[in-house]
Amino acid sequence: MLSHAVKPINKHQWISEAAYYKALARKFEPGKELDDWLEAELDYYNMLISLYLSILEEDGPMTILSLQQLAALIGITNPKDMQSETELVGAIQTATGHNPCFRSEISLLCEKMECKWRAECRKLVSAWY
Repeated sequence: MLSHAVKPINKHQWISEAAYYKALARKFEPGKELDDWLEAELDYYNMLISLYLSILEEDGPMTILSLQQLAALIGITNPKDMQSETELVGAIQTATGHNPCFRSEISLLCEKMECKWRAECRKLVSAWY
């Protein structure tokens, strides 16, 4: 599902160009090149997550396979070894610098923060209850 949508995007080229524009925005001040690259890389991963979630809105519920594909695209090692939605989403959130808030307890839902996974989390919690 997601791997077909992402193939045309060359990860390295996308991150390189985004890092360049970040450097341009700060007038190429030296010493911040790594920060530009890391921010661009995080932007790339967040773009993949947004793409994944928008595909879910049209194509239906998330699956273990689709989450494993997303995790692999983000660079998580051995996503095929993870066999639950919560484990995969938690790993994706951690890898992209977010607090892993994908929980099974309704009292632990991310009500007070903006979470891209909120709708999917609610669906799982609803199914559990």
